[in-house]
Amino acid sequence: MSTFLLEISYLIGSITFIIGLKQLSSPDSARKGNLVAAAGMGIAILATILFHQKDGQPIGNIPWIIAAMGVGTVIGWMMAMKVKMTAMPQMVSFFNGMGGACAAIISIVEFNAHPHGSSGYLLTVFLGLVIGSVSFSGSMIAYGKLDEKIKDIYASFLTYLNLLLLILIFVILGIAVWQPDMFGHSVVWILLGLSLIYGILFVMPIGGADMPVVISLLNSLTGMAAAFGGFLYDNPVMLTGGILVGSAGTILTVLMCTAMNRSLLNVIIGSFGGGGAAGAKGATGDQTVKEISLTDTAILCAYAGKVVIVPGYGLAVAQAQHICHELEKKLEEKGVEVSFAIHPVAGRMPGHMNVLLAEADVPYPKLVEMEDANPTMNNTDVVIIVGANDVVNPAAENDPSSPIYGMPVLKVWEAKNVIVMKRSMRAGYAGIENELFFHPKTKMLFGDAKDMLGKLVSEVKDL
Repeated sequence: MSTFLLEISYLIGSITFIIGLKQLSSPDSARKGNLVAAAGMGIAILATILFHQKDGQPIGNIPWIIAAMGVGTVIGWMMAMKVKMTAMPQMVSFFNGMGGACAAIISIVEFNAHPHGSSGYLLTVFLGLVIGSVSFSGSMIAYGKLDEKIKDIYASFLTYLNLLLLILIFVILGIAVWQPDMFGHSVVWILLGLSLIYGILFVMPIGGADMPVVISLLNSLTGMAAAFGGFLYDNPVMLTGGILVGSAGTILTVLMCTAMNRSLLNVIIGSFGGGGAAGAKGATGDQTVKEISLTDTAILCAYAGKVVIVPGYGLAVAQAQHICHELEKKLEEKGVEVSFAIHPVAGRMPGHMNVLLAEADVPYPKLVEMEDANPTMNNTDVVIIVGANDVVNPAAENDPSSPIYGMPVLKVWEAKNVIVMKRSMRAGYAGIENELFFHPKTKMLFGDAKDMLGKLVSEVKDL
């Protein structure tokens, strides 16, 4: 009877994971999707504790298991409740790294318990160890870089060193699987050390503009490592969860690369978004910057037929998503059509802007993806850019020397008027100057995004 209840619980858990993942595809249902998947995980954990048996014996160390779950729950809850939207990418990287670490620890424990297992068993153990370790150390480096505590390291030899490390890891792994007595118990520590080093060196050279892709890739690696854990324990719900995370992360990584018009290999070895500098030539060679006042901005927007707002990381930094939504509502009260143009890699993680604006209750239909937004730009009266930079840079289309050349961008310069809200003329996350600032249609509105949007809302109200 206990076996039947366990299998039913695992089936329910697997189904809730699939339903939850489906609901995560829309901000309107994402919260519910998280709760559904979490409930399924809770059912699976509870059923394992109550009904799982090995050799006719129930699970032991229940107090330790419950204590560990309690500590983890409290820490995770506190971190999630306190995190700011600007630090959300860092938290995603950190939590993802913890998942990789868990998968690596599972492999170490299993190897110590069964060091003379079959070749298939050892292969699963070692792959889980390697992938989990790479995901852990890589995610920690990504966390540090996103938090601006770790700087990019650019050196051509790192590409070759990483390749040699990867080859060495798989050579040792192959020997350990087919000739397990050659290294003995030390092989697990050798693979652990090499994998941790590879994870660090693999992420270190990758530039800032590629971090959304890296986060997505590391997420898929964690899912794969969890799936190997499911194989080890013959646990269908763990296997299903790992496969879903791994496949979703892989698909998202491919989509992100497509959005940047680059291959995954180019992302990994290209070091894009770091120190390159492309000169800002402007559309006509004129590098004069034109400013605009708040009053003129309010008049231009209030009497426009269509306004498109382009959010970027600066919007998150200023915590201006709510006041941005307020501006949208005030303009619509005056009969203006307002939408938000979302670039796939805007921000510091996949879907960062979608999450940010959903938090402010911006209706999901108003979030327009790049491929749908670009064809409408020539019919747009005003584009307001709030904190975005690289994703609206014309150099991606007209400057072959630019590091971002070939990357699809929002063609905001095709609109009748472009207003850029920025604190200063500082370059974006990719480290290059933006030609858009010098475009004849562009006017700069300098200041903190939240403060300037608040004043702009007041100006629009008074018109």
